[in-house]
Amino acid sequence: MRNLLAASFVLALFTPSAALAVRAVPTPAPKAEIKVTWLGHAAFEIVSPGGTVLLIDPFLKDNPATPADRKDLSKYKPAAILVTHAHSDHSADAAAIAKTSGAKLISAYEWVDTQAIPKEQKMGGNVGGTFAIGDVTVHLVPAMHSSEPGRPLGFVITFADGRTLYHTGDTWLFGDMALIQEIHKPTIILMNSGGGPYTEGPADAALAIKKYFKPKFIIPMHFGTFPGLATEADVAKGYGKDKRVIIMKPGDTKAF
Repeated sequence: MRNLLAASFVLALFTPSAALAVRAVPTPAPKAEIKVTWLGHAAFEIVSPGGTVLLIDPFLKDNPATPADRKDLSKYKPAAILVTHAHSDHSADAAAIAKTSGAKLISAYEWVDTQAIPKEQKMGGNVGGTFAIGDVTVHLVPAMHSSEPGRPLGFVITFADGRTLYHTGDTWLFGDMALIQEIHKPTIILMNSGGGPYTEGPADAALAIKKYFKPKFIIPMHFGTFPGLATEADVAKGYGKDKRVIIMKPGDTKAF
């Protein structure tokens, strides 16, 4: 009798349903999406996995590359507006959107201090500074350019799940990009690639990626807006066959 019971117990352990129960492994929940919308030139809207909306370099109303349905400034309700530097093709609509939306304005201290918005919305900083906005942290990093007042910046946005997005601002490649990689390890890079007389072109941007970064995704920006800047074809040629490159069109949204 005992032998019969033991055999039945062993048989039950090895039935298909029992085997499935033993082997079942919980499936990891998929990461919530980071949504990136290119608004033309260097302007982007970023939505974090937790729903925090950031607007970067909002030159929209008079931007020839911004789609018509994206030019209405009253539609934007970001938690914060990030401005890399004072040049009008990056900062033109920042104060107006801040006034209508109540958004915080993050940029170089000297420039933020000149903006006619309520004091509680001003979040001026400098290289090495950080600001917490909703479920993200915004890190201020250097850029190789010019700006008056203030200085040029890039931004690294750290999301709650550890992923990071780096907006380079207007820049040329420079050695401290190695430190941005070492410290922040950007997952997504919005890479200045426009060229012309003021900033790096696609070939230099591709070289910066090769020398300094290991992102999963590269989104070229700052091209095709004005005569003299790189075209989409120039950008595609400059980056070659790098499969991490996503060439967006103004108005496009990508989820990561």
